[in-house]
Amino acid sequence: MYSLRFTAESSSNGLLERDFTVGGIPGVLWSPAANAADRAPLILMAHGGGNHKKHPAMSGRARLLVTGCGFHVAVIDAPGHGDRPRTAHDEAEIAELFRARAAGEPEGPIVVRYNDHLANLAVPEYQATLDALQGLPEIGTGGPVGFWGINMGTAIGVPFVAIEPRITAAVFGQHWPDVLAEKAKQITIPIEFDLQWDDEHISREEGLALFDAFASKEKSLHVNSGKHKELPR
Repeated sequence: MYSLRFTAESSSNGLLERDFTVGGIPGVLWSPAANAADRAPLILMAHGGGNHKKHPAMSGRARLLVTGCGFHVAVIDAPGHGDRPRTAHDEAEIAELFRARAAGEPEGPIVVRYNDHLANLAVPEYQATLDALQGLPEIGTGGPVGFWGINMGTAIGVPFVAIEPRITAAVFGQHWPDVLAEKAKQITIPIEFDLQWDDEHISREEGLALFDAFASKEKSLHVNSGKHKELPR
């Protein structure tokens, strides 16, 4: 059981931002500034590949969830991302991805392999973070917990949610089914799945195969026109 330690705090436009560490893992917790001590649901988010916990896709969505819904929102840096150092394995996989991209080769096999490696490290880190955050009186252990993660966030989120009974609803999307489909079959909570119809990396068939694998009785597919990085905010 790791303890949570706050390392910085700031507030602006109704949003309280608190940096923290859990067992050396850096993260950020956003809360309503006016009533940060009030009990409210927690949303855990996971960022995309090559990004970090405060990337605009994270901070912008957190602002909507906090100011619009009154939730608490937390993100941690994935292994080898943000404020965490890269290993030799990270560097080798990133170099291989750039090589394939320059050569016009499919990126999927490399991304799937690397993301699976990162997920194996990140899942227990998310469990430890959830343990620590639920120790805060404003979150506690009795309330619902949601998860949001697209791209690499899905690669981390699917195996995490599959084994974590405290998650009560989730948003996934934009990933290949290769290593995730079997884990998705273990998930029965309500989910939303986001898909780019013109994704140049993930085919429609691959995206739909992963959506279909979830055992949830309540699941919705959100399809948008546009390429991989054109997912509407």
